[in-house]
Amino acid sequence: MIVIPAIDLLGGRCVRLLRGEYDKVTEYSEDPLEVARRWEQGGAKRIHVVDLDGARTGQAVNQEMILRIAAAVKAPIEVGGGIRSIDQVQTYLTNGVDRVIFGTVAFSQPDLLKSAASIYPGQVWVGIDGKKGRVAVEGWIRETDLDVYELAELSEQKGAGGVIFTDIARDGALVGPNLESLKEMSTRTRLPLIASGGISTLEDLRALRGLDLPRIEGCIIGKALYAGAFTLPEAIEALEG
Repeated sequence: MIVIPAIDLLGGRCVRLLRGEYDKVTEYSEDPLEVARRWEQGGAKRIHVVDLDGARTGQAVNQEMILRIAAAVKAPIEVGGGIRSIDQVQTYLTNGVDRVIFGTVAFSQPDLLKSAASIYPGQVWVGIDGKKGRVAVEGWIRETDLDVYELAELSEQKGAGGVIFTDIARDGALVGPNLESLKEMSTRTRLPLIASGGISTLEDLRALRGLDLPRIEGCIIGKALYAGAFTLPEAIEALEG
């Protein structure tokens, strides 16, 4: 299991949202490239980048910055937000991005997920963002009636490489991860999983490690790192040993 630091882009700047709410923004840096280099120097084996403008608009608003990040570091980059076409998948994956993440599309156009996953096996993942067990889409603005575990099962059927599971109520709130939901998710799909949302202490990371669920390959951390709750090397030691 690895620690995956997050870079969330809004207007080309590095920010964090509280529980996905766009009116609750904290800006951390005007230079995402410097942030990416800092995470790599701190030992990151992978970096998670989200185009928040893209998630809300359906367009790859921060594409230029994302490709600059991919070129600036050697660590693999995974990207989500605003990826709604095969062309956009191709643009990222042929220009230095290691993995793309479908969010809204996995729910609204599952056959597009199937097509992309067949062209780029293992490189097209699904981000499942849940509010009270239901899938939220379009930058977490719209809630659906679909159960998060059902979307995981559908994603597996369509050939997704893995699932990034976020509990929106915990994202950016520093209240700890939803361990029970992670355990349930690991029983509902055979896909690799990455946990996201709520990590606030090193003890949270040790608890996640203590689940001993081999399907969970990593944990995305955002606000706790930016707020200085602990350093990236400390997080790596707690989760990876």
